[in-house]
Amino acid sequence: MNTETTNAATSTAATRDTRRWWDADGGWSTADATGTVLVIDSWLVDEGRVRGLDRHAERFRSACDRFPEPGAEHTDRFMRAVAESLPARGRWFPRAELVDTGSGTRLRMWLRPAPPRTATVRLWTPTGPDRRRLPAVKGADLAHLAALRAAATTAGADEALLVSTEGHVVEGASTSIVWWRGDTLCGPPPGPGLLPGITRSLLGELARTAGLQVVTEQATAPDLAGLPVWTLNALHGIRPVAEGLGRFQDTDAEEAERWQSRLAALAVPARELPDSRGEPMKEVSP
Repeated sequence: MNTETTNAATSTAATRDTRRWWDADGGWSTADATGTVLVIDSWLVDEGRVRGLDRHAERFRSACDRFPEPGAEHTDRFMRAVAESLPARGRWFPRAELVDTGSGTRLRMWLRPAPPRTATVRLWTPTGPDRRRLPAVKGADLAHLAALRAAATTAGADEALLVSTEGHVVEGASTSIVWWRGDTLCGPPPGPGLLPGITRSLLGELARTAGLQVVTEQATAPDLAGLPVWTLNALHGIRPVAEGLGRFQDTDAEEAERWQSRLAALAVPARELPDSRGEPMKEVSP
C-alpha cells in the first residue's frame, strides 16, 4: 500500500463514527453523546453523492425553527458546513442533530458508517395507539421509535408499522409507507401525524415524470391485503414489504429494483447543496 493510500485509509478510520459540535464562530469541535436530542435528520452518502440533501436540510431547518435557537441562518450555515465535510469515499449515514445541552441548544453532526442495504422488509404492528408526541418532527420521539424497532426485531420483523386510532396505515418507525393500485402510487395523506418523507417525495416526482398517477388515501391493513406495499427511507431507498402488510411476489422485488435505480440516479455531489436562497453552496470556512 503506497503512502497516499495509507493516509486516506487512516483519515477514513479517524472519522468513522464520530460526533462533532458546530458553532458559527468556532466551526467544528469534538463532541460526545451527552444532551437531549430534539431534532435529527439523516441521509445516505455513497462515494460523496447524496439524493435530496437540499430537502433533508430544509426539513431539518423547519423542525429547528420550532425552537428559539439556533435560528434559521445559523442552521443553514451548519447544514452547508455538514455538506462540505462529508467524506468523498465510502458509504456513510450522517446524522444532523439539534441538542439540548442543559444550558442551551447546540448543533451536532454524528458521522456514522452506513449499515448494509436490505432488499425487503418485514413489518410488525404493535398493540395499542400511536403514542408519538410530534410525529411530523424527526427526532422528537427518538427513544420511543427506537424501542418500537427493538420490539419489532424481538418479534422477528425488521420494522414497526404505525397505525392511527382509526386503524389507518400511517408509516413505519423509520420509514414511509406507499402502495400500488395498478399503475397508481398511493400513500397516506399529509398532516401533523405524518413525517414528510424525503424519499417518498422523490419517488412521487419520478412516478409523475413517468406519466403515472400519484394519490393519497386512507387505508387499513385489510384494504391493502392484495396490493404490493413498499417502505421508503434515505438509507435503504425502496424495500418491498415481504411480511406483515399487503402481498409480496417475486415480481414486486424486480419492480422495486427498477425504481431503486431511478432513485439512485438522482444522487449528486454533496457539495452541490444550495443555501436557503436556492444558490449553490459556497466554500465554508471554519
